[in-house]
Amino acid sequence: MDRALHDRPGVNAVTKRRVIRAAQKLGYRPNLAARYLSSRKRITIGVAIPHEVAYFYDEVREGIFEAASVFEPLGVKILHRPYKRFGQHEIEAFRDILQEEISGLVISPAYPNRLLPHIEEATRRDIPVVCVATDAPGTKRLTSISVNPLVSGGLAGELMGYFLRDSAEVIVFIGMHATVDHERKLTSFRSSFRSFCPKGEIAAIVETHDEATEAYLKSRKVLEQHGSVKGIYVATANSMPVIRALEELGLARKIKVISTDLFPAMFPHIRSSTIAATIHQRAREQGAVALQSIVRFLTERVQPAAQISINPAIVMRSNLDLFIPQDTSSAGDLVP
Repeated sequence: MDRALHDRPGVNAVTKRRVIRAAQKLGYRPNLAARYLSSRKRITIGVAIPHEVAYFYDEVREGIFEAASVFEPLGVKILHRPYKRFGQHEIEAFRDILQEEISGLVISPAYPNRLLPHIEEATRRDIPVVCVATDAPGTKRLTSISVNPLVSGGLAGELMGYFLRDSAEVIVFIGMHATVDHERKLTSFRSSFRSFCPKGEIAAIVETHDEATEAYLKSRKVLEQHGSVKGIYVATANSMPVIRALEELGLARKIKVISTDLFPAMFPHIRSSTIAATIHQRAREQGAVALQSIVRFLTERVQPAAQISINPAIVMRSNLDLFIPQDTSSAGDLVP
């Protein structure tokens, strides 16, 4: 790498171009990074994030792997240790990956209080921890990358206030109260909705633990209990089970739905106005920024901001096509 960057002999042209491109994308300072990489030979970044909700975390993963592929010529590799579902077995996954020889770690904490001692252990071992999509405030994590949950929830509350009449009832679906970002979205939605719809009311708050079957069953139950509901806010990517329940009960397009994230399964529901709007959290960008932040810290000791916020986008039927390129064969094809 040092030879490639400083035009010294012994490096073929193809390898040299790859290294230079990677260094440019990293904003690389040769002396500091070369010193680190020559001494350590490889940077191994542990990634312990869930498989589900797949619509969201598959995109986060893609962002991480894409960024890592750029940095591969600089000696960066990924040790991927996923677990099944958000919040489920996250402590075991964290413990397991700490047994490996890793230089840094990317996680998405559901229960930050439970993870606190494990993040402290990583810090003692000089392993920086970066949170993506959710945060673990009060810990020694290096940084957190996410859409600002207060902005996300506030946007949803403002939109809902515009959509509905003053006396309307709404239902809010979250993953878990224990997850910092979910609770902050709820708090912000409540405040914003109250401002823009003063006589509106949140009829129910439903925890789904980001599990599809649980979300579907609870959706049917709460919709049958609250027949006058006019709006639904789904604060996580787990919106498809809620849409299924609405359709089966004949309530599609009769209730204004504001969802979270953007993936191909949503497209027909946005086009039909079953989903009135969605708050796109740019999951792929979150993953890429998480990886870039930890690599720059390890190679150059560039300290990232304590909180890196990704700007969300409001996607509706009228602008959906702007977020869908010609080839929509996979969720990874979404434009940022």
